[in-house]
Amino acid sequence: MTTAPPHDHAQEEIVGPQAYARPKGACAGPQAPNSGEGPPQDRAPAGRGAGTAPLGEVGTTRLHQSVLILDFGSQYTQLIARRVREQRVYCEIHPYDLPIEEIRRRRPIGLILSGGPQSVVAPGSPQGAPELLELGIPVLGICYGMQWMARELGGDVVPSGRREYGRAEMEVVAPGLLFAGLSGRETVWMSHGDHVERPPEGFAVTARSAGAPIVGFEDPGRRLWGIQFHPEVSHTVSGAEMLRNFLYEACGAERDWGMASYLEEAVAAVRRQVGDGRVLCAISGGVDSSVAAALLTRAIGERLAAVFVDNGVLRKGEAQQVVHSLRDGLGIPVRAVDARERFLGALAGIEDPEEKRRIVGRVFIEVFEDEARSLEGMGFLAQGTLYPDVIESVSVRGPSAVIKTHHNVGGLPERLGFELVEPLRFLFKDEVRALGRELGLPEELIRRHPFPGPGLAVRILGEVTAERVAVLQEADAIFIDALRESGYYDKTSQAFAVLLPVKSVGVMGDGRTYENVVALRAVETQDFMTADWSPLPHELIGRTASRIVNEVPGVNRVVYDVTSKPPATIEWE
Repeated sequence: MTTAPPHDHAQEEIVGPQAYARPKGACAGPQAPNSGEGPPQDRAPAGRGAGTAPLGEVGTTRLHQSVLILDFGSQYTQLIARRVREQRVYCEIHPYDLPIEEIRRRRPIGLILSGGPQSVVAPGSPQGAPELLELGIPVLGICYGMQWMARELGGDVVPSGRREYGRAEMEVVAPGLLFAGLSGRETVWMSHGDHVERPPEGFAVTARSAGAPIVGFEDPGRRLWGIQFHPEVSHTVSGAEMLRNFLYEACGAERDWGMASYLEEAVAAVRRQVGDGRVLCAISGGVDSSVAAALLTRAIGERLAAVFVDNGVLRKGEAQQVVHSLRDGLGIPVRAVDARERFLGALAGIEDPEEKRRIVGRVFIEVFEDEARSLEGMGFLAQGTLYPDVIESVSVRGPSAVIKTHHNVGGLPERLGFELVEPLRFLFKDEVRALGRELGLPEELIRRHPFPGPGLAVRILGEVTAERVAVLQEADAIFIDALRESGYYDKTSQAFAVLLPVKSVGVMGDGRTYENVVALRAVETQDFMTADWSPLPHELIGRTASRIVNEVPGVNRVVYDVTSKPPATIEWE
């Protein structure tokens, strides 16, 4: 597939469908933001044992304990992984049918069974291997995972007469391990149409709700726990504490996962893989490629060749800023290529957004190939792949149908005959930012909002011309400057201007105008799977609109986008 330059992997580009219908009994998990939970409280480690697994799986050499999350199809399985890692416990996501032999080989300290969109009693629904519950390691079933566990061990799962979706009140009838230290009533997030009617033999019921007689059970002797709700979601008020109890008290986790140790191990892994070879790295100016380049520079120094391609559809001053911050600020040798005319020439007359993506991707590969062949001794190509990309390729759901065609630099390794180096492939976005801080990258770069691979080409609705790019660059720069000056830039997750393919009548001075319309978009999100429009102060929006109309020739109207995701996407194209 033809793709374009590496970019900030905004989740919108890589997750599954923005929304999908849940069948009766579905347990897909809710739409929820990050809980913002900080690191767990210090506690005495439970002691390292057979539960440690070599992180050779992620290209490192030290031993870390690990938890495996088996995905039954939930759209929010990544949230579970993020919550586990927030507790400084390494985890990986795999399909629910990961072979038992492979699980044993990895020696996890615990398993978490995710939710899923189907009814566990429906024909053809995902069914895990019975041996999952016989490994002798702690297992936590969440929603569908709990229902599968109950049914597999002889309990009864039935359709709910009163289905529960959204916030619910849970009554703790026996604290057990998961609910230790919590109150007798807890607010949790439900998303189910089936429930466990009768637990398997040997299980004690630990919690119930108005809509289900069993929303928590456990069999500590067999090291099995199940909950009907979603602890990974911020709406489950004590969800972090429940996961913490499972990880520390049941699994004996030691909190041995963090970016400082990952940096050391990743540097060593790159050196092992590359040896005395040279690495070529495409720089977009975003967080991912910049962190990857900084890590590679620390690992192999001058044997890294970083190439930045100015495609003519970047933000105002971005090319100069990227080269200066990386070359002069961090000592990363960046080779800048001015290909603006080449890209804009190829985009001339094209209005279809998907075709624009394909063109930007194709021309990028052509330009990058030319540069690569002019550099001698290159044998490796670095790419800023993140863990959500890896998850998507092996998910129980299969590759996402909405992956945009400008994703990463696909096709280049094969065409150039290079071996791929992916030092960030087991990190989430927030971990990449933390790694950037370990590497000493400036906060301005680390906190930078995501930017699509095709750049302003997909924020200019309709044909892309040099004149229209200049208009949007100026309007966008005014908006971003206003957000920074007011302190709202860091309060929003992504903000930008869009040039619309319409004109409107206006009055400026004593004359009638018929000029362009600019839309402003700002959203707040933690995972980019869902997003709310940012309720910026009216005064800020008004001041920004006034500046754009007065300072950007050709614009006489500014509108503000108040649509959330879903139903809209964050980008307009």
